[in-house]
Amino acid sequence: MKTNNLTVGIWTLLLFCGCNNFLEEKPDIKMVIPKTLNEAELLLNNYSAMNTGYPLFGEWGADEYYLTDENFDGALNLEQQNTYSWLDEPNNDIMQWQRPYKVVYNANQVLEIIDNLGTIGSDKESKNLSGIAHFYRAFAFQQLLEVFAPPYQAGTAMSELGIPLRLDPGIDEPSTRVSVQQSFDQVIKDYKTAVWQLPLLEAIKGRPFRASAYAGLARAYLYMGNYQQAYLYADSSLQTHANLMDFNTLNTSADLPIDRFNVEVLFAAITGTAGPMSLNNGLVDSTLYRSYADNDLRKTLFFRKNLFPQDTYGFKGNYDKALATIFVGLTSSEMYLVKAEAAARIGKVTEALSTLNTLLKNRQDKNQFIPVVETSPDLLLPLILIERQKELVFRGRRWSDLKRLNLDPRFQKTLKKVVKGKEYTLSPNSIKYAFRLPEPVVIIGKIPQNIR
Repeated sequence: MKTNNLTVGIWTLLLFCGCNNFLEEKPDIKMVIPKTLNEAELLLNNYSAMNTGYPLFGEWGADEYYLTDENFDGALNLEQQNTYSWLDEPNNDIMQWQRPYKVVYNANQVLEIIDNLGTIGSDKESKNLSGIAHFYRAFAFQQLLEVFAPPYQAGTAMSELGIPLRLDPGIDEPSTRVSVQQSFDQVIKDYKTAVWQLPLLEAIKGRPFRASAYAGLARAYLYMGNYQQAYLYADSSLQTHANLMDFNTLNTSADLPIDRFNVEVLFAAITGTAGPMSLNNGLVDSTLYRSYADNDLRKTLFFRKNLFPQDTYGFKGNYDKALATIFVGLTSSEMYLVKAEAAARIGKVTEALSTLNTLLKNRQDKNQFIPVVETSPDLLLPLILIERQKELVFRGRRWSDLKRLNLDPRFQKTLKKVVKGKEYTLSPNSIKYAFRLPEPVVIIGKIPQNIR
């Protein structure tokens, strides 16, 4: 335990504090700073470092699942219990902060290598690696913002605290939190840089390509409430990669029926250990389960009936074909829903219907497909949001959706959970929607905690 704490402390210092004397002497002559494009590519090809370990706090606090009292006591650690119940206690789970910033650090190393070589304008490999690095940095910042910052509101985004933006691999300068607006401006800037640098196709699994960057922009703009831009970038992503799985062709009886790196995956990313949301712990919300019609193939592809407790279901539709992590990456199916929602919000009802029905045709029994025909934007939008939750269940979107939709009185929701006979609630727009930063980050890094 002491060794683990020391490691956490060192990494926290490296990433978030000023270390003016730390690098004056190399502690080990074997330490080599990456300098070549080959070394830059090796950094980006480290799937474990770059595509895994993204934050889970938000999804632990969302409403897609619940726990038995036995699992709450026996399967959860203290941070998980507090998060599940919205107790808002100080937490020491540094990894949910540290892992995304390691992605940022590696991306910054790559960008510095390319900058030092001066080949970005003339070398195809440099351009591609730069696009990948910008994408990773944007994605990591975006994941952190959705968990640790308040929801984006144009009127307050310049005054509310976002996240630290580390834009170079140096560790001497202390980290400071910039505003929510500045944070999202950087996310957008990085994704837009990635768009023109990334290739149309990418053969290496796990790497982003142009449709991935378009999708990142669409996700960001939807969260920010900029529906015109969300529509345009979702459409651009689908123009580049519109592939969908036909759920009629999948084996509903399989333990994990959805393949890893399937045709819908635009960028593969997973969380750390799912804990309360793993297949053997989390029970799917019963109201959510009942919302799937009998002709909806997701009802049998996504969910497994449990032997105990009776009449409960676990989630088996993981896009990483995994039991104990949550897929939080980007997919074409998400882009269909972003485009449909944004289209409905900006008055493009025909396109909203066409886009939604294209997705649903691949989700319902081909012999019983029932298209959506609602043409009133005010009535169509709620239908799209329901389908969004049903499609993206356990895909890392629910917490951010709750945050953004709670800003609209039409879609506000008070969350409720019962633990050992005691009811806990989370009100719409609660300050708890911006999770506390881990205490080591606040104490060692001297970074301001979220307002409480």
